[in-house]
Amino acid sequence: MSESAQIPGTGPRIIVGNDGSQPALHALEWALDHARAVGGSVTLLRAWTMSTAPRPSTQTFGYVPPRADFEQAVLEDLRADVAGAVASHGQGVDLRYEAYCGPAGNALIEASHDADLVVVSSRGRGGFRGLALGSTSDQLVRHAACPVVVVRGARTNETERTRTLDAAVPTADEQPSE
Repeated sequence: MSESAQIPGTGPRIIVGNDGSQPALHALEWALDHARAVGGSVTLLRAWTMSTAPRPSTQTFGYVPPRADFEQAVLEDLRADVAGAVASHGQGVDLRYEAYCGPAGNALIEASHDADLVVVSSRGRGGFRGLALGSTSDQLVRHAACPVVVVRGARTNETERTRTLDAAVPTADEQPSE
């Protein structure tokens, strides 16, 4: 199921995987900035299963709503999770929202066949925190049908880390003489 905020443009189609995590927001910000720079459109994709989907408003004791109600609840959560990033980085970008029932890796690989670029964070909500690359990102870079960008961390943190590393490396003038 998908919802469109605007009519898709004719530029590159960019798919962004979003699981609601903070790293996924950084990937979305990167994708929105890139889409604006190249005149592309962004499709936000959230994978879900019955165990991970939010409870639809139509669900009551003894009644399991239809799949479409679960998809709608997933899309509502997706919109709420990304509202701040879209407001601050999404001006002028054609934006769509899609929910996919199934594993995130499968969703992104399938979407990559109709995309020009897929953007994901290096890590999402699940798995082991110490890993540099999560299982979904790893699966995607191995099997996607288009280029993949893996965004690692917040840009502000990476910029700060780079400045710190640059300050720690001596310049040619500061190199000890032999």
